[in-house]
Parts: sequence; C-alpha cells; structure tokens
Amino acid sequence: MPMEHKGSLAREPELKKSLVQRLRTAIGHLSAVERMVQEEQYCIDILKQISAVQSSLSKVAHAVADSHMRHCVREAIDEGKGEEEVEEMLETLKYLKHF
Repeated sequence: MPMEHKGSLAREPELKKSLVQRLRTAIGHLSAVERMVQEEQYCIDILKQISAVQSSLSKVAHAVADSHMRHCVREAIDEGKGEEEVEEMLETLKYLKHF
C-alpha cells in the first residue's frame, strides 16, 4: 500500500512552475502531431514532433523523480519507512520505459 503524501512539488514551487510550463510545451507539440497526422504531413516531420513530446515528458519525469527522491524518500527514511518508499519508487520506474 503506497504511503500518503502531499507531494514533493509542494516543497518546490519554482520546480512546479517549470514543470507546468514543460507540460504545456509538450501539449503544444502533441497537438501539432495530431494536426500533422490529420493533414497527412511528411512522416519524418511527424516523427520529429513525437521526439519533441517524448523529450519534454522525459525531462518532466526526471525532475519529478528527482524531487520525489530528495523529499519523499528522504522523509520516509527519516521516519523508518524507507524500504516501503524505495520499493514503491522501483515499481513505478518499471512503467517509465523511456525514462
């Protein structure tokens, strides 16, 4: 059972702001991909846009994982619940294949 957390981003408002901007950028790229597919544009151009979306999301994932480890995992270790938190993080990383 995962531990309850407010979230490490609550402790890092500037990071949160940066991540929201990166996500908006990724949404813009993804909208461009959709439009390009509907307009049957050149496949290579579509692939380049997909790469931009993946890159943006990868950067967000890295930042969230870093923040989680610096705050939530560290806090869990201090509370004697580190093993549970580390297991949860390892399980989560399995789903982030392009991470």
